[in-house]
Amino acid sequence: MSQAWRRLAHKTSALGLTGTLAIFVGSIFVLSTPTAALAATKQFAYTCTTGGPYSNTSISVGLTAPDSATAGQTFDLTVNVPSLTLTTAPTATTTVQATLALTPTGGTVSDSGAKAGAPVTSGTTTVPAGNVTYKIAVTAGATGKVSLKPGELKLGLTSPAGGTTTTCTTTSTEVLDVTIGTGGGSGGDEVVAYDCDLASGGGDADYPADVDMKVVMTPPTSATANADASITWTGTIQTGSDTLKAPTGFPTTSPKMFVTVKASGAGTPATATGEATLGTVTIGQAITLPTSVTVKVKPTTTGTVTLTAGDLAFGTSASSPVIKCLAPTTGLKTYTFTVGSSTGTPTTSSTPTNTTSTPKPTKTSTATVTVTPSSKKSKTPKAGADTGGGGEAGPDGRMFILTGTALVGAAAVGGLVMRRRNATRG
Repeated sequence: MSQAWRRLAHKTSALGLTGTLAIFVGSIFVLSTPTAALAATKQFAYTCTTGGPYSNTSISVGLTAPDSATAGQTFDLTVNVPSLTLTTAPTATTTVQATLALTPTGGTVSDSGAKAGAPVTSGTTTVPAGNVTYKIAVTAGATGKVSLKPGELKLGLTSPAGGTTTTCTTTSTEVLDVTIGTGGGSGGDEVVAYDCDLASGGGDADYPADVDMKVVMTPPTSATANADASITWTGTIQTGSDTLKAPTGFPTTSPKMFVTVKASGAGTPATATGEATLGTVTIGQAITLPTSVTVKVKPTTTGTVTLTAGDLAFGTSASSPVIKCLAPTTGLKTYTFTVGSSTGTPTTSSTPTNTTSTPKPTKTSTATVTVTPSSKKSKTPKAGADTGGGGEAGPDGRMFILTGTALVGAAAVGGLVMRRRNATRG
C-alpha cells in the first residue's frame, strides 16, 4: 500500500509541476504578446431642436480617432451618428447629411462642411446609425496631443437639396485627445493616412476611401553591400478608419497586395516593392491584409539606408492594379539600418585552393617511400646462389613472421587449456 501511495504521490507531484510550468509559460506568452492598437473614442450628449426633418430631442454622438497621430500628417475623425427618426417618411431614397462644427487644438480640419451619412429608405421613418468622417491635419512640429472639441451638429437630408435641418447642441466641456507620436527610429510604428481609390477612376460607392493604417517596418539586423536586405512590412487598419473593400471587378483568384518602400542612402534604388497573396476575397466586403510582406532592398555601397512607407496597390499586377493607395510624401516616420562591406570574393575563393593543394605533399612523400626498396641495387654474395637482397639482409623475413604466428597460436592454445583446467577444479 505504501508503494502505491508513493507512486500516486510521484504522479501527482509530476502533474503539479507540469501544470505550474504550463501556467508559467502561458503567463510569459500573455505578457509578451503585443497589445492590438486601440482607437480613442468618446461619447457626447446632444440636445436637438424640433421643426427639422428629425423628431429626436436628444442623441448621443461618438467621436472616434486613431490612438496616435504623427506631426505633419492627417488622420480621420469619425463621427458616429446614432439611429434617428424622421417626422415624415421620404418619397424617394436619400441619405443623412451631417455637419459638425469642430474646434481642434494642435491641428486643423482639412475638409469641414456637410458629409453624407447613412442611407435612408423611401417610405420609412426609421434611419439606421451611420458615420461621417473629417480629416484632421496635425500641425507640423507639434508635440503632446491634438484636442478635438465638438460643437454644433446639423442633421438633414441630401435631397431635396436645401431642405430644413435639425440643429443639435452640446453643453459638454470635454474634448477627445489624440497623442502625437515622437516619430523616427528603427523598429517603431506609425499611422499612415492612405488615400485609396480605384486605379481606373471608375465610380464606386466605397471609393475614394481614407484608410488610416498603422505601419511597422522591421529592417534587417545586418546587411552588406551588393546583397539583398530583407525588410518586413506589416499594416493594421485602425478602428474608425474607412474600410478597404473589394470593388466590383476585383480579382477573386490569386489577388495580391503590393507594398512599396521608399529608400535612400548606400546606393539603394529610390523604391522597392514586395508582394503577398491575399486570402479569400468577397466583392463588396473588407479586404483582409496579409500578416506581413517582405520587401527586398539592395544597397551597393556601405553606409546608412533610410526607409519610409510608400504606396500600396491591390490586384494581380503592381503596374496595373485595381486599387491604388497613395501615402503622404512628408511627415512619415523613418527607419534605418547600417550596411557593412561585403566579405570579399577573393578571400573565399582562395580557401578551396589551399585545401585542394594540401594532399599533394602527402602523395609525393608516399611515392618516395614506396620506391625506396626498388631503387637499391641487389648484391649477390661470392660463390653463392642468386638470392636477391638476402646477401646483405640476412635470413628471409618470412621466417620470422611464420615463427611469430606459431608462437601466438601456441600461446592461445595453452591459454585455453589452462582456462578449462581451472574451470574443472572449480
